[in-house]
Amino acid sequence: MIKTILFDVDGVLLSEEHYFDASALTVWEMLISENYLGLMPAKFKTDYTEAEIAAIRETVFKKDTVLELQKSRGLNANWDMIYLTFSYQLLHLLSQIKERESEKIKRWLSKEIDRDIILEIAPVLSQYKVAFDFGKFNEDFEKSSETKQGLMDYLNILAFEKLGVETTIFSGKGALWSVCEHASQEWYVGDEHIMASTGKPSVQLGKKGFLANETTTGPAQEMSKLFQYLIDKGIFIGIGTGRPALETIQPFKHLDWLKYFQDNHIITADEVASAELEVPKGVSLSKPNPFTYVRALRGKEHSALVCINEKLPIENGNDVLIVGDSLADLLAAKEMGCHFAAVLTGLSGQEARSDFEEHDAEYILEHVLDVKDLIERI
Repeated sequence: MIKTILFDVDGVLLSEEHYFDASALTVWEMLISENYLGLMPAKFKTDYTEAEIAAIRETVFKKDTVLELQKSRGLNANWDMIYLTFSYQLLHLLSQIKERESEKIKRWLSKEIDRDIILEIAPVLSQYKVAFDFGKFNEDFEKSSETKQGLMDYLNILAFEKLGVETTIFSGKGALWSVCEHASQEWYVGDEHIMASTGKPSVQLGKKGFLANETTTGPAQEMSKLFQYLIDKGIFIGIGTGRPALETIQPFKHLDWLKYFQDNHIITADEVASAELEVPKGVSLSKPNPFTYVRALRGKEHSALVCINEKLPIENGNDVLIVGDSLADLLAAKEMGCHFAAVLTGLSGQEARSDFEEHDAEYILEHVLDVKDLIERI
């Protein structure tokens, strides 16, 4: 009997589309803006139309095939996807100047790449005719079997293959990852919320943000009825999401969903980031690590370390259902020994069904609203 249901947010309750739009704009900005690599500064602006955003996303992520590959390998966080996509293009660009600039490249890859290093690389690249190749991402990563955080380690291997430089700087959440994160937050939350989101001002002002225009995966009123139905059935509900707190609480407040959830059982990327300060550097607690869902189950009244050290599979795992849209959610649920229901409203839509079947997802639902029928039959 299911006593607790833990929901992912992106692709389950709220649409992922604006996140992926912001992700594409971030990669594009970091490649072309004079604030970063500056390869096409005249073409950068902060007020793209919907059609322009769609065109940029189609270009950067090759009609979303780059995102789909990353998600199929268990990667769940948009910041990680941005970091992988931009870092790969950086390696590809550097490979085009390696014959003449090998010493500089060795120096750049010998330590963490922050924005100062990016601004040092920019004028050197501008001296040459270099070109992006967004399609090569899948071509190169399909040669590997890396999953999850191993995808970042694979960037180090590609650095050696393409540039002849041995490095470890691409593993984990280093300086370049942080640059990508901050740039993406500018696009997503906009000027109004950037300080609250990151504690730092915008590098580039003029971004309105997508936060105020969140859309649900289905009729919001029907989803509210689902939450109330579950509560009336005596089922406890919680949230385990890779979204930051601001980007979770604000839409939930707007939708009047907060009344269905206890704050202590809404776990976001903020709690994950805080918990990662208590583990060795480079250890990721993001999904598919089960930490997000373990803490959503146990609650914030239990310390991060208690949840990190939770014995897995958990006791009474049969009482818990996790509802997610990604392989990362499924892997976390399996490690916890919980039931898992996949929904087909994420990035890949119906095409995700085969992946879920291949990884033995217990239940595959068209939509989160189908959870009601699932509960009535199990």
